[in-house]
Amino acid sequence: MEKTVSEAARLLDDHADYRVIRRILPRTSFAEADGKSLAKGVVVDTETTGINSDKDAIIELGMVLFEYDEETGRAYRVLASFDQLEAPGFAIPPESTAVHGITDEMVAGRRIDDEEVAKFLEGVTLVVAHNARFDRVFLEKRLPVFESLPWGCSLAQVDWNSEGIGSAKLDYIAYQYGFFYEAHRAEEDCFALLEILQQPLPKSGELVLKSILRGLAQKSYQIYATGSPFETKDILKARSYRWDADKKSWHITVAGDDALKAEVAWLKSSVYNEKKARVEIEVHNCMTRFSSRAGNRAAREI
Repeated sequence: MEKTVSEAARLLDDHADYRVIRRILPRTSFAEADGKSLAKGVVVDTETTGINSDKDAIIELGMVLFEYDEETGRAYRVLASFDQLEAPGFAIPPESTAVHGITDEMVAGRRIDDEEVAKFLEGVTLVVAHNARFDRVFLEKRLPVFESLPWGCSLAQVDWNSEGIGSAKLDYIAYQYGFFYEAHRAEEDCFALLEILQQPLPKSGELVLKSILRGLAQKSYQIYATGSPFETKDILKARSYRWDADKKSWHITVAGDDALKAEVAWLKSSVYNEKKARVEIEVHNCMTRFSSRAGNRAAREI
């Protein structure tokens, strides 16, 4: 039967009118050891009771530990996987259960083991998540060990659009590479992301993980358009600025010095109408990027 299915899939693959989408199966190896010095990385994913880190909580943590070449981004062995549930201390909202399928009964009496997590992360030089801005905030609040590790993000640090992939949702990216998986459970999402990290980007040909590694040492800048005229709010929104109600300021995050210079120049001409103004710039690196912890922040006259 298996041979018949494989032959049918091969026939469809060879036909111009069809594409075969295959299930991602967890791998234990991506490449044979070749004598290179390898680093340890971990892919993480969380399931939570909601999206507000101030009031919601983690109910599942999944991790996959792997060896990789820091120069090429090539993964070698999968060393271990981790999946634990945790009771949040309140009822899981039905709309959350509808997404990930985790019920109050499943997490009753369960707690993520802090010591096991710390041991699992020993020697890790990179944490990767798909939407690290979400996972890192939740994880650092619950497990401070994640504060001391460098983070990369396969959502924010890969330009999927310019590579010809029109959506950055993980399951859509998987489809574009010819895969599917059972989404929205933490460990399964981790294995799916690791598989995608080892795919070549459609246009550049660079491994997805390599693209993230290139941006790891790069600084990112959160620019606050302080005192921007009210009438410029639509211009700022159209450029993907977000409103910070606490700081009462529009802000955007850009990566690299060139992008910072270009954004400041745009603010000067398009928002402040070439008038003297002051913006605030918060500097982040891989140790604070995507975290709720503040980076170094200073005002700048423009």
